[in-house]
Amino acid sequence: MKKRTDSNRLADMTAATFAQAAKHNPVVLLPLGSHEDHGPLLPMGDYLLAEAIAERIARAAAAQGTLTLVAPAIPLGVADFFGASPGSLALSAATFRSVLNDILDGLLRHGLTNILILNGHGGNCPVIHDITVNIKRQTGLVIPSFYLWKIARQFMEARLGAGQQSRFGHGAEPLLSLTKSIRPETVGTVNTASIREGYMLGLPVSGFGTVDFHGLPIDCPAEFSLVPDAAIFHAAHLASADIGAEIASDLVKAGAAFAVHLASMAKLPGLQGESPQSAAPKQPCGEPR
Repeated sequence: MKKRTDSNRLADMTAATFAQAAKHNPVVLLPLGSHEDHGPLLPMGDYLLAEAIAERIARAAAAQGTLTLVAPAIPLGVADFFGASPGSLALSAATFRSVLNDILDGLLRHGLTNILILNGHGGNCPVIHDITVNIKRQTGLVIPSFYLWKIARQFMEARLGAGQQSRFGHGAEPLLSLTKSIRPETVGTVNTASIREGYMLGLPVSGFGTVDFHGLPIDCPAEFSLVPDAAIFHAAHLASADIGAEIASDLVKAGAAFAVHLASMAKLPGLQGESPQSAAPKQPCGEPR
């Protein structure tokens, strides 16, 4: 039986055990996700998938000599386009900002500066950016965010090659194959005879928050219940646990490599070894739909 102290999750550790680990300034992974409508195939709580991947990343980084721990996942993301769907739960941007700020403050208070956010929800991105920019300005500390599903899509597109765009989208890939591999018991079924089409102002809904007006995307308050779901039906026939396992492996390798890199930067002269020449510009963070 695994000993409790063998776990890499803060939730499984005693305060005394964590205090000892904290003396070594480990990398602390903070998984974020959402509890929202992901269509008929996927469970609402994708934060559990983010947490499972975080634990794998922590083990892989530890195997390379970098002590890495997993903080409790934040299960609710910033309110996005899912309020009309039963069971979808979300936080306002202001509430999420307060929660994330408090968690980061709690870690920083004890000198834990090697923090890596593992984000699993596109709606979180603007708030994460604002918070980490403020921390950088106030303390000089850089807290990076690793957008799991955006990176997973990049890995999947590279493995599958061209001509596979129809399978990607909210409630579809890459989460469907990942979930089939990691949490297969939660995958549902879909009636492929009925593809949803939504309308607003007499115009077809073309995406999250847009309608199509003679080929032009017009912003409208269209939520997920009205967004066309063709990608879900394409993915239903194409997704597999095998490709999910490959993408999960890619994610874990990349995440662990970045955790090791983050820890190595903390050992260089100057805060995190940052220099104007090596600093990369902040990239926009969009939902991989």
